[in-house]
Amino acid sequence: MTESELNAPRPLPADERRVLGVLIEKSLTTPDAYPMTINAIVAGCNQKSNRSPTVSYDADDVEQTLDALREGELVNVVITGGGRVERYRQLSRIVFGWNEEHVAIMAELLLRGRQTCGELRSRASRMKAIESLERLRERLRELADAGYVRSSGPLEQRGVEVDHAMYAEGGSEMPAFQPSPAAAVAPAAAASESAAPMATEQSVAARDEIADLRSTVAELQEQLADLRERHDRMEARLDSVL
Repeated sequence: MTESELNAPRPLPADERRVLGVLIEKSLTTPDAYPMTINAIVAGCNQKSNRSPTVSYDADDVEQTLDALREGELVNVVITGGGRVERYRQLSRIVFGWNEEHVAIMAELLLRGRQTCGELRSRASRMKAIESLERLRERLRELADAGYVRSSGPLEQRGVEVDHAMYAEGGSEMPAFQPSPAAAVAPAAAASESAAPMATEQSVAARDEIADLRSTVAELQEQLADLRERHDRMEARLDSVL
């Protein structure tokens, strides 16, 4: 998909970004439980893993946010259970023109915010497999050209971080996004490096792979913590029934 095929980005307040991100995430990771009820969306918004910042929304908060997203045509309602249960689904691919990889990348950025390319690839791949860092960078370039994503430096540079650019109020909510220390190069160091041999492509690839593996381990630890939390909730429910 090219830049011309992507529709213009739309600024969203924090609560709408969180709810939209949850709907996208769950549509890809737990399709059997999608579309989602309000209570399921509340739980997804408030979970402690893979969220930054953590929040404590209630059903009224989420219902109001869903109403706003429906007005913006980013969410619609599906009636299930013989017309008794309202469930909600997101329409980001239709509204923004994203493909599946775009959707996974943007969901991760909406849910967690600023992160390195290695972290983003590992986390977004929970939703849609992204075969390599270069593949991720290709998709990020498409999103950046269309105005959805920003970065702390060239995407090929080690240590560069990326973030979504859908902050509300024309950007006044958007946090400062200075080059990350790992990506910044002091003038003296740059001069010295220009005289030294360039690092081989193999060594750069190895460093990226190590960063990617570390991100994968961190993500697996978060998923394990999430599973433990769900297990504890299920045990508590069983105890209350028995």
